Amino acid sequence: MPKHKRSFFERLTGSSSLDELEEKDLNLSENGQWMEQSNEEGQLTIDVYENPDNIIIKSMVAGVKPENLDVNITHEMVTISGGREDEQKVEKQNYFYQELYWGRFSRSILLPKEVDPDEAEAVIKDGVLTIKIPKINKEKVQKLKIKRE
Repeated sequence: MPKHKRSFFERLTGSSSLDELEEKDLNLSENGQWMEQSNEEGQLTIDVYENPDNIIIKSMVAGVKPENLDVNITHEMVTISGGREDEQKVEKQNYFYQELYWGRFSRSILLPKEVDPDEAEAVIKDGVLTIKIPKINKEKVQKLKIKRE
């Protein structure tokens, strides 16, 4: 059976189509609700924009400690990965709704312009991770001084 190609919306939100859900292993919980069993990583939602000097990436990471986040940057790509642990242990049958994502997540972002990863900064404030990465200015001309020997 061919694998279902996820739509842009499904990839953005981490949701699944009905066709895809039918193919996956679903179990009926004790309270009669369908619960999906999956070992897939969650995918972060992001905003990526630029100003004259930087590429800025923002992502909601509420409930994630900075030490549980990894941000890897190259000249062309940023990868954010980490995990969110539920400190409270609640039995599945006691849930009415369980919509929050707990577990491993990651997101790789192909950058639209070349950046300088050595000068990047990352800050978490009010549950929002903001990564600021300086763009490399290819138009900037560096004039070299010629030395005599």
